Amino acid sequence: MSTSSIDMTSAPAAATPAADPEYQAWAAARQRRLWRRRILPALGIGGLIFLWWAVIAVFDVKPFIAPSPWAVVETLYAKRAVLLDNLLPTAMEAAGGFLLGNVAAIAVATLFVHNKTMQDIFFPVVLMFNAVPLVAKAPVLVLIMGNGMEPKITIAALVCFFPTLVNMVRGLESVNPQAMELMRVLSASKTEIFFRLRLLNALPYLFSALRIAASMCVIGAVIGEWVGATVGIGAMILQATFNFDSPLLYAAIVMSATLSGLFFLLVTLAERMVIRWQPER
Repeated sequence: MSTSSIDMTSAPAAATPAADPEYQAWAAARQRRLWRRRILPALGIGGLIFLWWAVIAVFDVKPFIAPSPWAVVETLYAKRAVLLDNLLPTAMEAAGGFLLGNVAAIAVATLFVHNKTMQDIFFPVVLMFNAVPLVAKAPVLVLIMGNGMEPKITIAALVCFFPTLVNMVRGLESVNPQAMELMRVLSASKTEIFFRLRLLNALPYLFSALRIAASMCVIGAVIGEWVGATVGIGAMILQATFNFDSPLLYAAIVMSATLSGLFFLLVTLAERMVIRWQPER
């Protein structure tokens, strides 16, 4: 064998990531964060259910006032078909309002940032309109649009509109002045500044607002169903209240809360896929 030959068996093996102490520490910390995200919410929900059961048992609360958790579970199973049939229109109204309200808020925020005169004129108007209680807006919209899905979608959109507008305006305006000056020195157009600087800076603010809107849109849809509807979770809540059917009432509330949680989860997953430059919490 020539002296230029290399004995591969004597060469040190390449270090694998799993053998790196720093990688092991990072992986262990990441695993702990994942477990915290799963265990702590489960403990919170379990503790709330236990407290609910304890209050019922200790104070001997009558079933028509507040049913036990087991009675609600039985109602969820026994009337699952009716609950799902009523959940579907509420989900459609909430999703439609979520999309409509947030798209409108992003468009208006973009207009406000590029036209300060429009912002000074109409932002107080939006603030005053948002100050009107939702239960006062709902009957007016039902009178104008009828008892179909349109007023419920509009109410859900109105609930989502203001938080997204405020956060989006703040995100678009809170750009680093040095980065803005650099873009101007490079002769960037308003469109390039918006998409390459302002929008990226506003995304964390936007998703913070979307998480709020994800739960609020369900509330808006339910309130719209209270005013005028024959189907939906809101209508079922009213019917169960009038009939003193507390297990069905609580089951409808659980379905509404589950729908809000699902919307919130979807927005959170979308945020993790879109905003990849933020450190993992």
